[in-house]
Amino acid sequence: MLVTRWPVSSKAAVVNCVRFVTRDLIPRNNINHFPMASEMQQVWKRADCVCFDVDSTVITEEGIDELAKFCNKGTEVANLTSKAMSGSMTFQESLKLRLDIIQPSLQQLKDFIKTKPPTLTPGIKKLVGTLQAKNIPIYLISGGFKSIIAPIAQQLNIPLANIYANKLKFFYTGEYAGFDDTQPTSKSGGKGVVINLLKDKHRYQNLVLIGDGATDLEACPPADGFIGYGGNVIRDAVRSKAKWYVTDFNELIQVLSL
Repeated sequence: MLVTRWPVSSKAAVVNCVRFVTRDLIPRNNINHFPMASEMQQVWKRADCVCFDVDSTVITEEGIDELAKFCNKGTEVANLTSKAMSGSMTFQESLKLRLDIIQPSLQQLKDFIKTKPPTLTPGIKKLVGTLQAKNIPIYLISGGFKSIIAPIAQQLNIPLANIYANKLKFFYTGEYAGFDDTQPTSKSGGKGVVINLLKDKHRYQNLVLIGDGATDLEACPPADGFIGYGGNVIRDAVRSKAKWYVTDFNELIQVLSL
């Protein structure tokens, strides 16, 4: 058998070369799986503001679907949610149709919040903590309802003033009276409106939005970067168009630490 004997200095050079090639060519947890991912990673590392969608992103559930189940309207509403998230109908159409089906009373809403707390997505608390340690402001922008999202924000130490979401309305009797359609998040394109407001007010230069749905994807621009999230549900329309798509929040934490 032929054995090649390398001088000590040559051995070190080969080892270092192998380490360099291995590090750069083998993806770590699919960080560079998408062709445009490296470009978005640079935006992510420079982020001076991060906005999260809530349903199926910060939490594992779709809040309106869970409220519908609680009010015994689950199946009808879940079908409409799927259409809304895929972009096959306008968000305001979907929101109105779903709420007209559920017709939640004020008491039902209170009972739902008390007895059915949402489940935080694995890794979200660590990711939010990592961003907060870097003094990066965090906002929750959702087509869901502020009353349901408030306890989530409290768990993550996000100020309630940093929630942009919809508001339910009730009659004095406690019966459902509709929703506040003046909120930008009640309409298609509403998340983009909120992001423009934040950028105008705070002069953010590298605002990144993270979410799972079509309403998130369409908000970039004005967001400077969009990261598609599929750890709870994968929406093909979003995955195919997102420059960077992840299924584990630890991937985002890793890039921040590189």
